[in-house]
Amino acid sequence: MINEQNFSLTDTELDELDHFLREQMVENDQEALLLDGVHGLLTALAVGPQPAQPDEWLPEVLHQPFMDATQGRHILGLLARLNDSICSELDADCYEPILGEMQDEQGQAGISTAGWCSGFAQGMDLRSNIWELRLDEDIQLVELLAPVMELAAQDGALGDNEVIDLMSEQEYGTRLAELPEIVDAMAQYWRVRPPLGREQQSVSKDAAVAYQRRSGHSVH
Repeated sequence: MINEQNFSLTDTELDELDHFLREQMVENDQEALLLDGVHGLLTALAVGPQPAQPDEWLPEVLHQPFMDATQGRHILGLLARLNDSICSELDADCYEPILGEMQDEQGQAGISTAGWCSGFAQGMDLRSNIWELRLDEDIQLVELLAPVMELAAQDGALGDNEVIDLMSEQEYGTRLAELPEIVDAMAQYWRVRPPLGREQQSVSKDAAVAYQRRSGHSVH
């Protein structure tokens, strides 16, 4: 049996992956997922209705060619282990999200779920037809997803045009502490209620959309 620690990235490896993601964001002058966003995206795929192959989600993460084959193997290896560690943590009931940091108006550092929530939304988009069909029909899934939407709205991940009632500091802290439990509940939901019938047929449409998003950058 493989121990989950074989998958887990060290702090040094997480820093290396974070540095790579930040560099490609600057060089491409575009919005890109940072480490917290990648973790959110992979979490959505791990707990969602259907798994996704790397060639579906890597274009959501990688936006430039690697410097060389050595860097490519290293970064792809780190991403693969990050993905495996999420699944392992979920199986072991010890999942913890990787969240970003922000500074308030007084310059005080704090936790932000904006990147993680944005990444989670992108992961949902890769299976959007299934999510949308089920959300239209099952209030239980709507209720499970609601806390994630509340955190996203609170931290500005939904955009400036959204009108929301902000949570108090205590409410925000409670939602933040509940996030691992919420993620686990969504994983359990889809295990017990897997997509059937027309929901399964929609997977091919999601894959086609994902293919169209690919930027053509080499990931090998």
